[in-house]
Amino acid sequence: MQDNQRLGNNSRLVYSTDGGRIKAEPVVAERAKGDGIVRIQRQTSGRKGKGVCVITGIDLADAELAQLAAELKKRCGCGGAVKDGVIEIQGDQRELLKQLLEAKGMKVKLAGG
Repeated sequence: MQDNQRLGNNSRLVYSTDGGRIKAEPVVAERAKGDGIVRIQRQTSGRKGKGVCVITGIDLADAELAQLAAELKKRCGCGGAVKDGVIEIQGDQRELLKQLLEAKGMKVKLAGG
């Protein structure tokens, strides 16, 4: 209380994060449309030697992509994730993934070595 009385009417706001004239525009990330071919490749780079199967080229919405990834993980009996429109399945499951995706009517190619 004494500090406020000592300052009197000379106290004023120096800096505030409330409001302002800069308005952030929402960023909408559009994924590029594929060529209709689903590609499955095995990657180990950046994963401390652990291999994952990366599935690209599936043109589905994010919710449908997550649902497909959950089904693939369940059928393969392993973990995985969906990142930026790409499904990652842990382990080397390329042949099984190819069979499962072809059964869904997708055109699948094994990419990479």
